[in-house]
This record gives sequence, structure tokens and C-alpha cells, in this order.
Amino acid sequence: MKLLLRCCLLWLCLPLPVRAAVLKIDLGHGVVAWHTGQLLGRSDVRTITVPADVAFGQRMRYRAIPLAALLGGVTPGDHLQFVAADGFAAEIPAALLLHGHGSEAWLAIEDPARPWPALPANHGHAGPFYLVWTHPQAGRVGPEQWPYQLATIRRLAGVAERFPAIVPDPSLPPDSPVWRGFAVFKRTCFACHTLNGEGDARLGPDLNVPHNPTEYLPADLLRAYIRDPQSLRRWPQAKMQGIDRQALSDADLDALLAYLRHMAGRKVAH
Repeated sequence: MKLLLRCCLLWLCLPLPVRAAVLKIDLGHGVVAWHTGQLLGRSDVRTITVPADVAFGQRMRYRAIPLAALLGGVTPGDHLQFVAADGFAAEIPAALLLHGHGSEAWLAIEDPARPWPALPANHGHAGPFYLVWTHPQAGRVGPEQWPYQLATIRRLAGVAERFPAIVPDPSLPPDSPVWRGFAVFKRTCFACHTLNGEGDARLGPDLNVPHNPTEYLPADLLRAYIRDPQSLRRWPQAKMQGIDRQALSDADLDALLAYLRHMAGRKVAH
């Protein structure tokens, strides 16, 4: 009896087997589920080096697949959404993924036998799948276009078609800074935030209802907050990271504020 009890205790102390992670890809003709082992076993897996990784802030090496190899049937005019397990939802035009003007998108795959390190600043873990880029500057790839903890990739209609309540007044002239700000918002903010209750992201609060940030923060404080959230509220657990001038120019930041001010007058009741 004592021997049986010891065996049971020993079994309980053994580490649990690592479960294979699953990435779901839906390009409009059925969901394809890729398991970690299947992806790592593909003939097109490569070891790549990312000199300045966005999530880790350092040089990283990955086992990865050229993302285009997993996007059969996708055309440059299509639109893809990358949904992470934490609620981040990156919206990326297929043209950038297929023809990045020198940038190349890769699906990095975490090998359970050689796990990646934890992310800095208590931001958790990047695995099991992570969209990374080589030569990101060539295609002007922004930090929001590096989704980690990736769970789903799907082809969808464009953002403006799916979420009309985030679109500025169509009577605005084409050269209005509000339109430029709308483009910046889609690229920079919409991966974490909703607006007028619309959007698929679940990481940050809505940016228009009940109140738009331009209604309670002066422009200088709002600019400072976007550049460095900790400069306004010191909170180590905060998830929002600052956006530097390399990722968001001062001109784009001004346009973003113009868009937000405009949308403060276009609230949608829910």
C-alpha cells in the first residue's frame, strides 16, 4: 500500500506533457487548423534572425515559415485580421504581407522543447505563434503589425466596410487631416481599442463612448500619454506601451488627434 501511494505521489509530481498549440487560418474556404508539430515539420521552415524584435526589444532567432506560404488564394487587394489570445486584433492589408517592398512577414513558431523567454516588463509570453518581420523599415511596418500570442488569421472585408461607425464624415475633403488620422487610427490604435462600440479588439477601452479622450485631456497631455503612458499615470501593470516618433511621426500624431476630435462629434448610441 505504501509503495502504491509513493508511486501515485511520484506521478502527480511529474510535469504535465506540453499540449500542442493550434493556429487557425480562415481564408474564406473553411478553417484550417495547424498544430505546432505540423508547422515545425514543414519543408519551408527556416531559422531567421530579427535584429530588433518589437516584442522583446532585442535580437531574436526563430524557427519560422514565410507567411505568404500559408496564404494560398489571398490577393494583394484582400484584408487580413490577426487575432491574439489576449484580445489584440491587428488589421493588415494583404498587399503588405505579400509584397512588402523589401519587408517579409514570417510566422514564428515556438518549439515546446525550446520555449522563448518571457516578454520584458511583465508582458507575459509571446508564444506559441508570432508574426515577425525581416527588414520592416522597407515596408514601413509598424509595431502594431507584430501580433504575438497569435491564435487566428482570417480574411475579412476591410475595416471601413465592417465598421461604418468609425468612418469620418464622407463629406470631408479628401485632403482633410481627419482622413490621414483615420488611416493612422486603423493602423495604430484599432488593434487594441474599439470606437463607437465597433471593432474586434478587446484589449483596451473604447475611444469615443462614453467619452472621447480629446474631451477630457488637453492636446499636450494626450500627445505625452501616447508617447509614454507612464508619464501621465505611473502604473506598472499597464498594457499600453508608448509609441515613439519612428513608429508614429509628429505629423501623424497630429492627424490622429484631428480624427479623434472629429469623431467626438459623431458618437453612436448603444
